[in-house]
Amino acid sequence: MQTETFDRSVMRVRDFWTSIVLLLVSLFFLWRTSLLPFFKADAAGVESGRWYNSAALIPYGIFGCLLVLSLVLLVIALRDGAAARAFASVGRIADRSEARRVVCLSVMLLAYICALVPRVDFTVSSALLIVALIWGFHENRGRAMLLATGLISVPAGYALVANFEQASWTKPHDDDWVALAALAIMIAAMLRETAGRPDVRRVMRITPVVAILVPAFLTIAMAFGFRQNVPNRTGLLFSAIEYHYYVSLKPLFKGK
Repeated sequence: MQTETFDRSVMRVRDFWTSIVLLLVSLFFLWRTSLLPFFKADAAGVESGRWYNSAALIPYGIFGCLLVLSLVLLVIALRDGAAARAFASVGRIADRSEARRVVCLSVMLLAYICALVPRVDFTVSSALLIVALIWGFHENRGRAMLLATGLISVPAGYALVANFEQASWTKPHDDDWVALAALAIMIAAMLRETAGRPDVRRVMRITPVVAILVPAFLTIAMAFGFRQNVPNRTGLLFSAIEYHYYVSLKPLFKGK
């Protein structure tokens, strides 16, 4: 019973710091999204008053949901008294692992949002983040967390250096290939580390599949279902999907 109480206490402290990070991230990007026109949107270069054509619609949905989730997580942590324990543990050597956890999570989110999403194919960058979060934080293993943070930081740093200016975001897929290589290395390292552990093998086996299919389905639904803009339409995977949709698939529905 004592072990269970201790684990719950540690978990709530982690939830508290994680909710703070997610809350700040969601508020910042909701503010940035508010600068986009919502009721005066452009559809195919023509100004329209229809809100569902606005490029701000999807960011509002994503970061609004993130804000709600962070608030729910924060309320749960506060009810269990995690705030007092979290602030009391600041600066203590015994809690350096918690500080490392928060720092790694912050670096991953900043690398993804500020560097990868604007410049790298959305499916590749999102898969990289999902695998990094699951592998690095599934069991709070320090080595896996640091390695996952490094592998997401390398393509993010390359994208910032090689394609910093907005005019170069649609250049050929050099940063896409770097991110794809980092994803392959991360998956290989994850599977190798957990190969002899049947307790986590099943979870890790489906992680790469889920990490790729979820953002791919999201971009397809956004682009072809809701007719919304997606990040970096010239990305490595999405450009191929868009090409085959219009050239190979769509003519079939028209009987051509």
